[in-house]
Amino acid sequence: MSRVVFDRVTKRFGDVAAVDSLSLEIFDREFMVLLGPSGCGKSTALRMIAGLESVTEGELRIGDRVINDVEAKDRDISMVFQSYALYPHMTVRQNIEVPLKTRAYEVDGGPPRKLRKPERAERVEDAARILGLDELLDRKPGALSGGQRQRVALGRAIVRRPEVFLMDEPLSNLDAKLRAQTRVELVELHRELETTIVYVTHDQVEAMTMADRVAVLDAGRLQQVGPPREVYDRPANLFVARFIGSPPMNTVAGTVRVAGGATSVELAGGHLAVSGHGDRPLDAAVREGLDVVAGIRPEHLRVGEGTLPATVRAIEWLGHERHVYCDVVGSPMIVRDTDEEGGSRPGDEVTLTARPTDVHLFDAVTTERLN
Repeated sequence: MSRVVFDRVTKRFGDVAAVDSLSLEIFDREFMVLLGPSGCGKSTALRMIAGLESVTEGELRIGDRVINDVEAKDRDISMVFQSYALYPHMTVRQNIEVPLKTRAYEVDGGPPRKLRKPERAERVEDAARILGLDELLDRKPGALSGGQRQRVALGRAIVRRPEVFLMDEPLSNLDAKLRAQTRVELVELHRELETTIVYVTHDQVEAMTMADRVAVLDAGRLQQVGPPREVYDRPANLFVARFIGSPPMNTVAGTVRVAGGATSVELAGGHLAVSGHGDRPLDAAVREGLDVVAGIRPEHLRVGEGTLPATVRAIEWLGHERHVYCDVVGSPMIVRDTDEEGGSRPGDEVTLTARPTDVHLFDAVTTERLN
């Protein structure tokens, strides 16, 4: 079992809690992404799994083994860093083979021992085949592209066949096209290896496209964990709502109004009707006069016969869609619009609308989700 469990784990640097009472279970063979802004504690959590940082409080387990005091070299993990960290004087084959020369491995259920040269060669060729490096084994890193170097770094991790793969922003040094290509390759790699991957990033596109589940962190605390679609559709609090999504969710302060059995949120200069989501009713806490923050995804806002007056400030055309930047009495809002030719222009006075089921409500004090 390659399950990783954080049980109320805390890591302090002096008086600062980089990770604060983290409880998170990463399932066997799961692709888990730790997502959050810089300084949220995601890399510290990864480094604790690797044994590069100690655990201040709590219990950290891989499988059924508590690893708090286990040396890094004795943990069955492989780590891929943002930097490729390849040996420039070695060939691709030699770079991938390095970890096989430095430690003992179990072979056919026997006691750990150093691998023989033919066994090492077989593992290197298997990793090269998986990563499409077969034709590059005799080249040196200087003759490779950035994407090829990253695959060599992945090969060096794969060749060990560890219980858990740890990846710390491995795509950050690649250009946009290579990042997109490598994201697909990593998902295919996970499917073929059927192993546990813990992946750290601040890039929500990587998280949403690759993860089985996403764990969102902020200031060392876990904010929400779940499948990407669930985290996007039902953010647990205002931080997750604003962090997940590109463009981000529009948020504006308002007050709940209840009249004739209908509920709406009164915003600056207008209002929006609000209801529960799916078969879920509105939370009982949503009552007359409650101060809230309303959130609406840009793709759920429409320009037209609405109830929320706005002024168009700017328009970005992205080929397949337009981003219409509006001002709602001092609060900026973005509308994702597929009307490429017609529609509003900068300076136009318009009204905005959204379906009641697409309006998210968050408590203005606690910032927790209400509907």
